[in-house]
Amino acid sequence: MDVGSVRIGVARSDPDGIMAVPVSTISQSSTALAEALALASEFDARVIYVGKPVNLKGNSTASTQMAMEFAQALCEQIYASSLEIEVRLIDERLSTVSAHSAMQAAGQSTRQSRQVIDQAAAVVILEHALTSEKSAGQFVGTLVKGTS
Repeated sequence: MDVGSVRIGVARSDPDGIMAVPVSTISQSSTALAEALALASEFDARVIYVGKPVNLKGNSTASTQMAMEFAQALCEQIYASSLEIEVRLIDERLSTVSAHSAMQAAGQSTRQSRQVIDQAAAVVILEHALTSEKSAGQFVGTLVKGTS
């Protein structure tokens, strides 16, 4: 998931973790967590990667805090629902930039891509996670733990 202040881009992989594909864009609203949880349940997720945006020096920003808070709240919702899904934060430096570049290379203008750019960024984040998983032989990123 690519968590933004207005929208949350969602991507998923096939059951074998080979390919990432866009799923949807969730509006940041009071129902965003429930929508995210419903999608995770629908696609039988085992892990949810939430992009952790940091600046190029690796420092936290306001966006970092927002993504971390969303990941923590999602983790709490999963715990309350008795689902067995891990939530993990993963470095997403330049994911949106990469998504914009890919969209422009495909002939999409910024205006045309606005509705799907968050999904494209989520695909970039998930592809990075899948590649890292294959190298490590396990889930990657920082596990978000519930406080309940």
